[in-house]
Amino acid sequence: MKQYDANKILNIALVGHSGSGKTSVAESILYLSKVTERLGKISEGNTTLDFDAEEIKRQASIMTAVAPVEWKNTKINLIDTPGLFDFAGGVAEGMRAADTALIVVSGKDGVNVGTEKAVSAATKAGLTKVFFVNGLCDEDARFYRVFENLKATFGPSVCPVVVPYIVDGQANTYVNLFDYKAYEYSTDGAVKQTALPDMGNRLEGLREAIKEAVAETSEELLEKFIMGEEFTPEEIILGVSKGVKDGSICPVFCGDAHNTFAIDQLLNSLTWLAPSAADKGSEIGVDINGDPVEVSVNDSGATAAIVFKTVSDPFIGRLSYVKTVSGKITTDAPLINMRTGEQERITKLLSVCGKKQSDVSCICAGDIGAIPKLSTTKTGDTLCSPLRKVVLDGIDYPASSYTMAIYPAKKGDEDKVAQALSKLADEDPTIKVENNHETHEMLVSGLGEQHLDVVISRLKSKYNIDASLQKPKVAYRETIRKKVSAQGRYKKQSGGHGQFGDVWIEFEPWDTDDLVFEERVVGGAVPKNFFPAVEKGLRDSIKKGVLAGYPTVGIKATLYDGSYHPVDSSEMSFKTAASLAYKNGIPNANPTLLEPIGSLKACVPDSNMGDVMGEVNKRRGRVLGMYPDDNGMQVVEAEVPVAEMSDFSTFIKQVTQGRGSYEFSFVRYEEVPENVAQKIIEKAKAENQE
Repeated sequence: MKQYDANKILNIALVGHSGSGKTSVAESILYLSKVTERLGKISEGNTTLDFDAEEIKRQASIMTAVAPVEWKNTKINLIDTPGLFDFAGGVAEGMRAADTALIVVSGKDGVNVGTEKAVSAATKAGLTKVFFVNGLCDEDARFYRVFENLKATFGPSVCPVVVPYIVDGQANTYVNLFDYKAYEYSTDGAVKQTALPDMGNRLEGLREAIKEAVAETSEELLEKFIMGEEFTPEEIILGVSKGVKDGSICPVFCGDAHNTFAIDQLLNSLTWLAPSAADKGSEIGVDINGDPVEVSVNDSGATAAIVFKTVSDPFIGRLSYVKTVSGKITTDAPLINMRTGEQERITKLLSVCGKKQSDVSCICAGDIGAIPKLSTTKTGDTLCSPLRKVVLDGIDYPASSYTMAIYPAKKGDEDKVAQALSKLADEDPTIKVENNHETHEMLVSGLGEQHLDVVISRLKSKYNIDASLQKPKVAYRETIRKKVSAQGRYKKQSGGHGQFGDVWIEFEPWDTDDLVFEERVVGGAVPKNFFPAVEKGLRDSIKKGVLAGYPTVGIKATLYDGSYHPVDSSEMSFKTAASLAYKNGIPNANPTLLEPIGSLKACVPDSNMGDVMGEVNKRRGRVLGMYPDDNGMQVVEAEVPVAEMSDFSTFIKQVTQGRGSYEFSFVRYEEVPENVAQKIIEKAKAENQE
């Protein structure tokens, strides 16, 4: 493929609800532009962009894929993103590299949660929005109902461009409202212009919708519209083009990707409607002093590029997908990674089409490509010329709120699992891995059950490691509620040199996460040189509480009396005596169980507020308040025990149909209610016996 200037490059992300046909639309485009010789089908597992083994098995996109095509002297970089909410990290990556969001909508199901989320994400990213209503050859498809749904949901900016003429449930003819021409399609791929069908008042109504949208693009056209004057074809085309590029118009196309119907009209229109990489203009970065700087889309400028995706493959190695914002990436000019400060040597540049790769001489401003074997570079990093150091905006990933403990099938494989998870997290930054030192579990977090299910499958398929997920253990703690004194006396005589240690210790509740140790021994009842041994004995003892074996916190221990033997006393004997005092005293100090409490911020639609507050109460939580969010949602603030939150991610997705999200973070420990504590203690004792 030849090199293109930025004003002839379109970067288009395909987004939308799962099952709307994004990958099928991409396959149609690849087929019509002759990149592929046959039309790939998801059901047959032979598509160009769903090439991963997991995607073929699940028949759904789970990662972002890229494919460049040429159409009418324009290069179009297609970025196919996942529709499943558990893989929203891929959508964030695709949006970062794109200038236009092609939002695919099912002609049967219409506007879904995924449609709303795609529009919201595209708006937030400042992308141009184009709708494509897909699957109109299905007899259950209802284009005009879907179109009205789009207008009702997203407002008057929704503007029809290509509409179907439906006869007996079949949509074989499509009318282009710009040139007022109709085209008939057949399943053998033939397309012919045909007479404009009689659509009654509907056609005039649709043309009127275009005029209304065009009128909003300038005061001059608005005045002309109000006066009832007709727009010229040039005014309509220029008005729509301007409106699409500035975001005031969202054009609607339609067709059927499985039969390639009207895909050519979508491509023809995108070449002049969608903004080029040059049209989107500059980005604002930050220089080494933290000051904002403008980075313009210009081949002759200093190089600056964003890494928007990383692939870590056991066979091909590491592959970094980049979008060049300014300048050009070549193999003879090293780049600086602004996160690490290290220089990256570029040995090879690639153009990627699904899993196929081909060498290129450079990646120009506005274009997308890939660089192999960048050892320290991660997704979201900026690569730039040493002559102009600048940091570009990274990628805003959704929070990973679903956490499980991961266990290898074979004991001793923990290090293998950790290393493999690190590589998977390198590819997908929404995968988070940590070791909980209190519960001695490895924890993996993701965006949902499906997400972590794919993680387990990939451990097996890519790294030949069997592992399973379990509900994480909760790091409970124990404390005391009253002041007590206890003696610890250790005496061992077995002939010859013996062991003797005797201490009196006062235990009392104290506001601390650690042990506070003091002494007020008088008269040398316990020599000073044994004080550290007493403290050591207590510190070892508090690691296991008397109720269920959890660490004890919130204790002050004061050594105030005791006795010693001039020959038999030793550090070991006083350490043992201290632990005996702990075992004798703590059970009488009204011990109790503490549990971690977290702060919950759940962002949900107004209609789901009651559901969420009711659920918080069921989970022994306390609602603290609520307030409206910037995006028209409501935020419920609450405090909930960590033990009750393991499946909250699944609940909030189900009750809000995927619209809701939440953040949860630890704040403090609180006493466990007696009835709940008893069950925890019994379970812990049973596990300890095992």
